Amino acid sequence: MVEQISITLPDGNKAVVRSGLTVKEVLAGWNKAMLASTVAAKVNGVPVDLGHILTGDAVIEPIAAASPGGLSILRHSMAHVMAQAVQDSFPGVQVSIGPSIEDGFYYDFEYGESFTLQDLDRIESRMKEIAAADYPFERREVSREEAVDLFRSKGEHYKVELLNDLPADIKRVSLYTQNGYVDLCRGPHCPSTGMIRAFKLLNVAGAYWRGDERNKMLQRIYGTGFATQEALDDHLRLLEEARKRDHRRIGRELDLFQLSDEAGPGLVIFHPKGTLLRTIIEDWEKKEHLKRGYDLVIGPQILKVDLWKQSGHFDHYRENMYFTEVDEQVYGIKPMNCLSHMLIYKSKLRSYRDLPLRYFELGTVHRHEKAGVLHGLMRVRQFTQDDAHILCTPGQLNSEIRAIADFVGYAMDIFGFTYEVELSTRPEKSIGSDADWELATTALEGALKDNGMTYEVNAGDGAFYGPKIDFKLKDALKRKWQCATIQCDFTLPERFDLSYVGEDGEKHRPVMLHRVILGAIERFMGVLIEHHAGAFPLWLSPVQAVLVTVTEKHIPFGEEVRKQLLAAGIRVEGDFRNEKLGYKIREAQMQKTPYMLVIGDREVASGQVSPRQRDGQNLGSIGVEAFITLVRDQSARFK
Repeated sequence: MVEQISITLPDGNKAVVRSGLTVKEVLAGWNKAMLASTVAAKVNGVPVDLGHILTGDAVIEPIAAASPGGLSILRHSMAHVMAQAVQDSFPGVQVSIGPSIEDGFYYDFEYGESFTLQDLDRIESRMKEIAAADYPFERREVSREEAVDLFRSKGEHYKVELLNDLPADIKRVSLYTQNGYVDLCRGPHCPSTGMIRAFKLLNVAGAYWRGDERNKMLQRIYGTGFATQEALDDHLRLLEEARKRDHRRIGRELDLFQLSDEAGPGLVIFHPKGTLLRTIIEDWEKKEHLKRGYDLVIGPQILKVDLWKQSGHFDHYRENMYFTEVDEQVYGIKPMNCLSHMLIYKSKLRSYRDLPLRYFELGTVHRHEKAGVLHGLMRVRQFTQDDAHILCTPGQLNSEIRAIADFVGYAMDIFGFTYEVELSTRPEKSIGSDADWELATTALEGALKDNGMTYEVNAGDGAFYGPKIDFKLKDALKRKWQCATIQCDFTLPERFDLSYVGEDGEKHRPVMLHRVILGAIERFMGVLIEHHAGAFPLWLSPVQAVLVTVTEKHIPFGEEVRKQLLAAGIRVEGDFRNEKLGYKIREAQMQKTPYMLVIGDREVASGQVSPRQRDGQNLGSIGVEAFITLVRDQSARFK
């Protein structure tokens, strides 16, 4: 007799079917229409192809193409189709790896010539032909040795290297084939190329094999793809808007900063307006921290390497550090600010009555980022963090974490962002005891729950010395950016033998919280620039108003008004050039200036100004004091 198995269907009902049916056959019997939008399924929680054969009792959950998991599978299938299209169009190309990523996919290729944008059009056309042909993705399992022989015969030495580097206990691997193209892959994949309908190739970039700059540079072709053309079109519109908002371009146009090859990669030079924007943000930070009971401190840029060994940074982080030698003593240029703060704490005996101590530093740090990941203000080698370290008793941990979370929420509201929260747990490479990690993770999670905050768990992504809460702000284009973080650390106070005298007269170990609110100031500025497309709110704008004179005879009054505004703390410039009024107004609008104050015969005669907003709205003639009050009122919430 044919063996019968029990299947739990997506609606929770159970069905008894014969063993040997595929997932697709079972789902077709339950809801055939649903298969048109299903790329794969989970069987007992494990993602599999729809062609997976069922041999035992199982719970089946379909994976819809438009779901996050479905999109990942669909995009990975797109990467396979792209690899086939590249090899069809450019004989001799070697393939390496091609995963799905957030919002898309890529594949790395070795080819003797550089791919051009015209080549991408050619590849994309071939992909459409492959998709239209509706070739099935066919999975088969082979021995590791058979796979090595297959790819060696094809001259695919990258695949051979991947196979040879697999753990020794892996004896069999899976291959996927579509229309004769074979790739090494765990899967799953969508049933056939016909499900791949909405995709677009975007650009080509260099990428070292396996991310190691000692290896050969390959060519990485990026693409994006979605379950529907409508979703793809929406994403492409967002990409175009992101291109227009690129902070590097706006930074040049508004004369905020520069990145110079003469200075070196990843090193930002701030111009006067960019420096003023940064100063406004930093001054706000100092004021808000002082209101919340933080002490401002400053530590040195270099510290003896012995301290970095004691902290664990030398063992776990030195590939990201710079070192120098002074008087035959090796120093580490600080990538983080925590060590100086611990030395401040340790400088005298502490009592439980002193705690919590909150040390805040706008500390400049240096990290050795690889050249390939440097990107404008978003990823640099020198940056300043709004870094604080709180040393407290275990009993104060909950209230301190909750207060930081409230501070983050206040800051995000002030700067106009919404955000999401993640709890990141112990990574594979870490220091400290299991008990301390458990205590720290529980403290963070408990504070989030007490604050009523929704959060996701990001397993294994904590810092090497402790778990953390990450706040990911969302900008105007719905992109997420990592800025604020709270890290709970029992390990460094232990390593530096920090203590306080408790109520019982005995010495106890404090707990340390590492935290930032905005994160790296440079990165936050980059996000701000793109979020506002350079049109900053009035309180943040480096130039709040520009005086625009009609003719030269109006300059004396313009100078007088400028002095009044400067004395009142208004950030103002004067455009007294011998140019047409319309030209000067258009230029001020291009500079995203919130207000243009026109000064002509009427204004000189009345002793007033005529404010014009950057959106073109005219406010009519008002007195200079009235304009000062207007600016102050509009900025009052942020003072």
